[in-house]
Amino acid sequence: MIVVMKSNSSKDDVNKICNIIKDEGYETHLSEGVEKTIIGVVGANGKKENLKSQLLTYKSVEKVVIIVEPFKLTGRDFKPDKTVIDIDGVKIGGKKPVIMAGPCAVESEEQILETARIVKEAGAEILRGGAFKPRTSPYSFQGLGEEGLKLLAKAREETGLKIVTELMDIQHLDVVEEYTDIFQIGARNMQNYPLLSAVGKASKPVMLKRGMSATIKEWLLAAEYIMSEGNKEVILCERGIRTFGERTRNTLDLSSIPLVQQISHLPVIVDPSHGTGKWDLVIPMARAGIAAGADGLIIEVHPNPGEALSDGQQSLKPENFKMLMEEIDLISRAINREDN
Repeated sequence: MIVVMKSNSSKDDVNKICNIIKDEGYETHLSEGVEKTIIGVVGANGKKENLKSQLLTYKSVEKVVIIVEPFKLTGRDFKPDKTVIDIDGVKIGGKKPVIMAGPCAVESEEQILETARIVKEAGAEILRGGAFKPRTSPYSFQGLGEEGLKLLAKAREETGLKIVTELMDIQHLDVVEEYTDIFQIGARNMQNYPLLSAVGKASKPVMLKRGMSATIKEWLLAAEYIMSEGNKEVILCERGIRTFGERTRNTLDLSSIPLVQQISHLPVIVDPSHGTGKWDLVIPMARAGIAAGADGLIIEVHPNPGEALSDGQQSLKPENFKMLMEEIDLISRAINREDN
C-alpha cells in the first residue's frame, strides 16, 4: 500500500501519518519527490483496507492505494520518478550511461593498475574487479581476498575511478564495505536472502545481478529484500540467463531493459561479457544494450586476455575497449543520452 501526501503537507504531517502506520504494526518507507511525498506501507499485519479508511480521514493525505503487484518498494507506484544513484558525482540512472570496466579478477598490482589506467583513459568511471571469486570449479583461481581489495583501493587512489566488487557471503561484508564503493551481488547469490538483507542494512549502493534462471519477478523481489531493510540505492544488472542456446555462455535478455524500466524506478545496466561469454560478441551486444536504453554497462577488460586467470575468453583487449567506448558515445548522442 502507498500513501500519497498532499503537496502542502509538512514534515510533521508526514511523521504523524508514519506513526499511525507503525502503530498498526507496519513498516514505512519514504519516497520524497519534488512535489509530493509517498509513504510505502509494508507488512502482513492487520487489514490494509481498515488502515486505508483510517488514513483517508486526515486532511494531509491525498490518496491511499492498495498495491496489487508484489513489488512494493522497487515499483513505479512507490516511486514514479527514476532513481539516480550519485556516487561522488558518478550518476547511475542519469541521462548519461555509466561504464564499469576492468578484469574479472584482481590478479596482481601491476595488472589492476594497468587496467585501471586503460579504462580510465577510455572514459570508464567505475573499475570492476573481483577479490573474492565464486568459481564453478574448486580448483580454479578463487581471488586474492583482502589483498585484492587493497589493490583496488590503490587503483582508485591513483585514477579516481570508483570501485565495484563482488560480495560472496556475510562474513566478508565488513571488509568489502571498507574498500568498495558498490557491492556486487552475483547471479549465484541473487536469492541468498540473508546476504540480501545484510547489504540492505549496509551504507553502500548494491548492484544486483539477475540470477541464471531468474524471472523478472524473482529478480525484482530479490531487490525488494535489499530495499525493505532500508537501502534504497539498488542497481539492477542484466547478465544473461540460462536457455537452450549452446553457442554462448548465456542468453542476454535485452528485452528485460525496457520491461524492467516500465515496472521499476531502479537503474538497469547490462553485462554483455557474462551475457555472451565471447569477447567478439561483447561489443555488438554492448551497443545493443545502450540502444535499448540501459543506464550503463559492466564490461570485462584485461591487458592480456590470453593470460587472464579468469574469464579471459570474454575479456576485451584495451584497443577493443577504446573502440567500444567511442561507439557508445556515438549511440548515446543518437538517442540523446550524451550527458547528465
